[in-house]
Amino acid sequence: MGEGDPTGSRAVVIPDQLSLLPIKDTVLFPMVVMPLIVSRESSMKLVDDAVVGETRIIALAALNDPNVEAPRYSDVYHVGVAAAIHTMLRLPEHQRLIVQGLKRVRFTECIQSEPYLRVKVEEMPDERDWSADEEMEIEATSRKVATAFQRVVALSPNLPDELQGVAAGIQKPGVLADTVALHLPIPIPEKQELLEIPGTRQRLRTLLSILMREIDVLELGSKIQSQVHSEMGKTQREYYLREQMKAIQRELGETDERTAEAEELRAKVEEARMPEEATKEAMRELDRLSRMPPAAPEYTVARTFIDSLVSLPWNVYTQDNLDIPQVHEILDEDHYGLDKVKDRILEYLSVRKFKAAGEIRHPILCFAGPPGVGKTSLGKSIARALGRNFVRMSLGGIRDEAEIRGHRRTYIGALPGQIVQGIKRAGSHNPVFMLDEIDKVGADFRGDPSSALLEVLDPEQNSSFRDHYLEVTFDLSKVLFITTANVLDTILPPLRDRMEILEIAGYTEEEKLGIAVRHLIPKQLDEHGLKKTKNLSFTDKGVLEMIRGYTREAGVRNLERQIAAICRKAARAFAEGRMKPLRANPKLVQEFLGAPRYTYEELADRTNEPGVAVGLAWTPTGGDVLFVEATRMEGGKQLIMTGQLGDVMKESAQAALSYVRSHSSELGVDPKFYKDEDIHLHVPAGAIPKDGPSAGVTIVAALASLLSGKRVKPRVAMTGEITLRGKVLPVGGIKEKILAARRAGVETVIVPKDNRKDVMEEVPANVREAMKVEYVDTVSRMLELALDSAAK
Repeated sequence: MGEGDPTGSRAVVIPDQLSLLPIKDTVLFPMVVMPLIVSRESSMKLVDDAVVGETRIIALAALNDPNVEAPRYSDVYHVGVAAAIHTMLRLPEHQRLIVQGLKRVRFTECIQSEPYLRVKVEEMPDERDWSADEEMEIEATSRKVATAFQRVVALSPNLPDELQGVAAGIQKPGVLADTVALHLPIPIPEKQELLEIPGTRQRLRTLLSILMREIDVLELGSKIQSQVHSEMGKTQREYYLREQMKAIQRELGETDERTAEAEELRAKVEEARMPEEATKEAMRELDRLSRMPPAAPEYTVARTFIDSLVSLPWNVYTQDNLDIPQVHEILDEDHYGLDKVKDRILEYLSVRKFKAAGEIRHPILCFAGPPGVGKTSLGKSIARALGRNFVRMSLGGIRDEAEIRGHRRTYIGALPGQIVQGIKRAGSHNPVFMLDEIDKVGADFRGDPSSALLEVLDPEQNSSFRDHYLEVTFDLSKVLFITTANVLDTILPPLRDRMEILEIAGYTEEEKLGIAVRHLIPKQLDEHGLKKTKNLSFTDKGVLEMIRGYTREAGVRNLERQIAAICRKAARAFAEGRMKPLRANPKLVQEFLGAPRYTYEELADRTNEPGVAVGLAWTPTGGDVLFVEATRMEGGKQLIMTGQLGDVMKESAQAALSYVRSHSSELGVDPKFYKDEDIHLHVPAGAIPKDGPSAGVTIVAALASLLSGKRVKPRVAMTGEITLRGKVLPVGGIKEKILAARRAGVETVIVPKDNRKDVMEEVPANVREAMKVEYVDTVSRMLELALDSAAK
């Protein structure tokens, strides 16, 4: 720390070379004492060298850009002040100085740049010899400056009151001008301008002009504040700052915030190139908004409405990819199989290639099938193949019609419906729009969303779709809508009629194997960090082991979970130090996943005794095998049915029993069996509801097996409705049922003769070749095929 008066006397001799210390956000004036904090490394070096010198005099100049971190000679003003360092306090990261300005100096040349700036200086002389008139003018101007400064201090909230007495106590005009200039809250360039004026008289004149301007501004601000206070009521005090800003803008003749916002919205409306109806509605709402105060509740509602209108992609279209081979290649790349769906998309594109986009109706496709067969991902693949944007909306559980059509603007927090919002998210007027789980739409007191979808999914009507919130027509005819469903029965008939149903049944073992090899295994290896290491591989037999022993599903979701489980266990093995690669063969699959959950021996074990037959059922998750068990006991003419059977299935059981009783002699059954015995039919699993007529042949087979003592042949399953006359009628879901039989290890399937065309058209050839399919039209023929010839 250094102290003392380096000047020694009033007559200070300024060296012609000085070290230059750049300062920011302030300007130092002669004869003014000011504290400084120095933190720049080069500046601290400068101060250290100066305080050990003889004069302790340095040059100070303001930066012309306060954001400069390493100032050069060109970054400072070339007029500054020679100043003496009175005290210096060293701290770990900076220095604190008290300096006093001595004289104005002009920098003529930079003679050193490192480690700090040094410059040649020349003093700026101040006029001393004034005439009597000039002295009187200076005296008068000085008094006005002092009075004006006191007024500025009184009006300004940022200046301390103690400054009022500072100006009154200064006798020298030059010192007065410099002191007032230092404390006056004006920009740095204006302070620098005052510093660069050498003559006291001119400096006082300029300073007085600045002071009078500041007084005018401060008095105007006070006047505005008073006006705002008087205009505001008791309930509007929270808007004080906003109103004050408006009053300032009015005084300055500037546009207020409301007008600027209205102009901004008007420009957006013009840029949106909306249809005439939408443009008129937007302009009408814009006129209302321009007349409202921003604090009004309707202001936000109107602004949100206009924003919603202009943000829609009214004229933004993506170009369809009409290269049919390329589209086919993309669809095959993303999905294995599903030829019927791919063919339909290629047909649509082929027509699109020969007709303009505005002349062709977009199909409304509905992908119906069990979970996990790729319905949703197929929509994304179609969008990628067509080169369109993709947007998805889940309809599961939606019960409010306003979710589709939007809320009317009279409601608080109203917004457009999900259809319009989906188009907005897509960013184009012609996206692929997927409505997922359309079969799970509900209805309650808020309306029926299914009815609202009638307009959306009708090519004849959706070109004039009106959202309740927008209340203008929005053309949906360019959108390619795709819906998905697990069950078609729950879809409203008029809605189902508007859609082209493409049923996606479950996959065969071969298809699952192909999907696993091409898609699931690479995906899981990548997600578990094993793709690059190539330490884990899957054999076809290992994948088939997972398909047959650990999954029984129409899709591939559980298969993907089993593949993921093997990847996790393999990753752990490698993390614990295993060095050899792993091959997921059947042995490793069983080691990692445990004993198989499903075995083909289950069919043979459960049909090993009379009274048990295997049926085929259709479920929303695909086909499944169904066991029908029958037993007899002492009683009296009662048919007991358990297993949560529906009314239709119970009636099928009654018809089956009547057939067996009426044909007892042909079946080798005691015709009096029903006189003293009860028959109990049970269809496991008991917790799952079951219904439908297709188990008729299975119930007949179980009863005939029980009463004749002939067991049903192992690995035989059947489906079909029966009549009392012994006819076998066709049933639905044939493909799903046969695929379920294949998954369960069935070798022979008995189906109604009238379902032959369904088998030939829908069931893959490799499945038909791997199984024996028997076609029957009578119950007697079915029993010949199903029952063992010998009684057990």
